[in-house]
Amino acid sequence: MNNAWKLKLEPGAKWSGVVGRGKAIRFTSLQEYSNVSLMLFHAKDLSERYNMPDTLKAQHTSHLTKGNVLLSDNGRVLASIVEDTLGWHDPIGGYTTRKLTDEKYGLTTYQKERNAWNRSGEENFIVEMIRNGMQRRDLGPTVNLFSKVYCGEDGTMHFEQDHASDGDFITLRMEMDVLVVISNTPHPLNPETSYPLASVELESVPAVPSNPLDYCVNYRPENRRAFENTWQYYALQEQAFSGGVRL
Repeated sequence: MNNAWKLKLEPGAKWSGVVGRGKAIRFTSLQEYSNVSLMLFHAKDLSERYNMPDTLKAQHTSHLTKGNVLLSDNGRVLASIVEDTLGWHDPIGGYTTRKLTDEKYGLTTYQKERNAWNRSGEENFIVEMIRNGMQRRDLGPTVNLFSKVYCGEDGTMHFEQDHASDGDFITLRMEMDVLVVISNTPHPLNPETSYPLASVELESVPAVPSNPLDYCVNYRPENRRAFENTWQYYALQEQAFSGGVRL
């Protein structure tokens, strides 16, 4: 992937691809009601993937913004948030199912509406996972970019409308070789009763590699420990390859 790479995700679209360590992807909202759901996997070992509980408890937060990192279930950093114009992205709301989509927006089928049918996040993720050698059982928590969800005192989850607008963006820098799986489908808590038609642009942008003085590394002590785990993983890999032994 080079710095000229760019992709427009139309409403309902899906995408997956491997983004190399040290590369950065900027996601830009092109309309209101944008919501892009992400699942992240270590590209060279798909059993290692984004861990939502560890990501939130280690950083003492229920939302994500610049400085936060996305941790794997091995305590390593898959990606870090290096730019963010919104200050709040949702890691707890999940993704839409076929049942929810039909109930909220009305029954549509590909056979009748062709590419204009209303897609669900669940189906988009399953299709992309099968393309990458995984199965339905590999579904897991998502990060929902451009959406804001918070919990009230009684535990009720609230979706904030009009959170993102045209031009808002967030940039993820990959700290490992990461398989990114994306679904541009509505947030399940969005109260709109018509299917939101929001496009999002993906673009590769230059990134400064993480280092001991990096903002994300020093955002929390727990972040530094996760980065150290990640750096050590790659240092040992490089040492093994240079010695003719593969870990």
